[in-house]
Amino acid sequence: MSELLVDFITSLDGYASGEGWPGFWGLEGPEYLAWLGEQPEVTHLMGANTYRQMSGFAAGQVPNGQDEFRAEEEASIDELTQASKVVFSASLEDPLTWANSTLVRDDAVEAVRAMKKNGTGILSTIGSLSLSRSLLNAGLVDRFRVVMFPVITGATGAERIYDGYPDVALEMLEHRTFDGRIQLVEYKPRVLEHPPLGAPA
Repeated sequence: MSELLVDFITSLDGYASGEGWPGFWGLEGPEYLAWLGEQPEVTHLMGANTYRQMSGFAAGQVPNGQDEFRAEEEASIDELTQASKVVFSASLEDPLTWANSTLVRDDAVEAVRAMKKNGTGILSTIGSLSLSRSLLNAGLVDRFRVVMFPVITGATGAERIYDGYPDVALEMLEHRTFDGRIQLVEYKPRVLEHPPLGAPA
């Protein structure tokens, strides 16, 4: 059976990106990059919007506000190009042009449920805020990991991650600080029907 990881990188105030900011908010350091390089192979899950954005980067489209990719960004995009990717969309057309990408038109929740049941290894979302929210609501997420970068992007932040989420209890599995400034927290999530009525057990 496969394990499902929802994986986000965020500003401290919970944004997935910021207008005019480079990838990783320009704050990735050697410890964090080394940790990224040590991560096990996964199958990435994404929706159409994330696919369009990331495949555009892979094709050389530089984000607004940048003249070119930094070396760290190019390496991250190259690694993602080589990885296995499953894209859930009713609007994209086959064949997908980004290497190692498979288009799935079926309901994403049911498709991922089947992938978990019949597969092995790790499934991991990348971006795809609505897909991640749907998978969490369905009780399919085994691990919820957030890497927070030390910026507040109140004026320029885009893609608020937690809008529309249910209440969720989080059991700590791991925490770590990279390069003295970047904070990783990883939890086992449990969707709540209502806030707890008493003290935590």
